[in-house]
Amino acid sequence: MDETQFKERILPIRPKLLAYARRLLGSMEEAEDIVQETLLKLWFMRQELLRYRQPSALAFVIAKNLSLNHLKSCKRRCKNPETPISTANSPERIWQEKEQSRQIMDVVAQLSGLQQAIIRMRHIEDKDVDEIAQLIGSSPEAVRMNLSRARRRIKDLFFKQHPHEGLVYFAD
Repeated sequence: MDETQFKERILPIRPKLLAYARRLLGSMEEAEDIVQETLLKLWFMRQELLRYRQPSALAFVIAKNLSLNHLKSCKRRCKNPETPISTANSPERIWQEKEQSRQIMDVVAQLSGLQQAIIRMRHIEDKDVDEIAQLIGSSPEAVRMNLSRARRRIKDLFFKQHPHEGLVYFAD
């Protein structure tokens, strides 16, 4: 399935997916995240979508599973808060930057699939916000919001896991 077919067959179901996810999650903000992640998963598997008679049914299954996983992870976080991970420090700045880069990538791996993908597309693949929005079938504003949330979450998780460290090259 090429980009045009994806836009014609998958993106029109976005409003229905959003309403479905909102009913499951009770929050428009969380539903938006789930729908973006669903569309992103579909985009990455777009070559296989031609084998499905009803790719929209697959989209709803993905959205349902992501929503249920999200609800489960919320319950787990409330019961068992994440414990900080300690790491060794080195006085040399070059080593510190390399180590911090590794640590930040570990933190990025803890983000939701959607936020990971947006961070990677923006900061590693150097795609602009409009291009990312088009790829995942969302608005640039929603991508900016997710990008902002992801950056904030990276910063929060990093300092939670490494409370005595300062960011060498990610400082505000």
